[in-house]
Amino acid sequence: MDFTFTEEQQAAVEAAKAVFSGVAPDSVPSPALTPGAVTDDFDRTLWRKLAHADLLGLPITPEHGGSGLDPIALCLVLRESAKVLARVPLLESGAAALTLQKHATDGLRADILPQIATGDLVITTAAAGRTGHDPAELAATARQDGTAWLLDGTHTAVPWAHTADRILLPAHTPDGHTVLALVPPTHPGVTLAPQTSTNGERHAEVRLDSVRIGTHETITDPAAWETLRNLLTTGTCALALGLGERVLTMTSDYTSTREQFGFPVATFQAVAVQTADRFIDLRAMEATLWQAAWRITTDAAGPLPPAGDIAVAKIWAAEGVRRVVQTAQHLHGGFGADTDYPLHRYHAWAKQLELSLGPAAAHEEALGELLAAHPLG
Repeated sequence: MDFTFTEEQQAAVEAAKAVFSGVAPDSVPSPALTPGAVTDDFDRTLWRKLAHADLLGLPITPEHGGSGLDPIALCLVLRESAKVLARVPLLESGAAALTLQKHATDGLRADILPQIATGDLVITTAAAGRTGHDPAELAATARQDGTAWLLDGTHTAVPWAHTADRILLPAHTPDGHTVLALVPPTHPGVTLAPQTSTNGERHAEVRLDSVRIGTHETITDPAAWETLRNLLTTGTCALALGLGERVLTMTSDYTSTREQFGFPVATFQAVAVQTADRFIDLRAMEATLWQAAWRITTDAAGPLPPAGDIAVAKIWAAEGVRRVVQTAQHLHGGFGADTDYPLHRYHAWAKQLELSLGPAAAHEEALGELLAAHPLG
């Protein structure tokens, strides 16, 4: 496989590095010391910088004010954002933009996409379902009522729902199809119950009680939900990779300077073997991520549908990022638990990413079902 990136994709990475270079991972209170959410809102200052650098419009076509790049470019930027624990809905916004661009009507694209590109409209997504374990498309129902859809149900763990302008959420119709609706959190019939994520960010349980949404704010293409889910899952793998790479760098720096018996602990065989294993984990996470991103970018044929490559990527991302942060905590010793040192924050974010959109076991089950339906060889 050739993982050489285009000049445009590499330029997006350089722009992202410039923006994220000024971001400190400990800019908000520690989730370990905060009983609720660490703050009420995401990092609006960083959001404006991303908009100014044209990174919010990265996957949006030029006709709507964007750069016209692909999911691979979005994943490259997400990878950089995770290295500094950037507190912005970049994944949700980017995945929503790509889904709208591919499946929405011309009118909805013209209305929404330019505002996403400028950062004036913040979109989050609901993808955890009712409990976090059942299919998200079954968490709400949608029935047509004249020129509108009526939505009922509950979505849990919706990131930054309180401060987003729209929530892009799936709902199933009586005939078994899935529609996506753009729901304002302040819309009549919408109730938000506060929740706090593992990494201390503000989430919400979104309750829908006969919420009336016009047909012009819905996407009825049956493939739209699969597109959104695939983008969110692949983007989560990119976040896990970036976080893991940063944590391994922190571990390398620490073990190279921390001495025992007059020698840096990095020179001890047991330490070297553990860090080498984690390096292998990261390379596997990287290879499977770009395979999945390439499949959803190109729609290339393969022995399995793209969902198979995405499942493999998420299995590696979930298991790999967990092993990386656990090894880092072990090799840092007591210093790793010091709340004045950022490693514990990365550990909390890693656990959040590990479980987001399903842990490894859930994707192993999905992969097994795909292999049963599409025998290889």
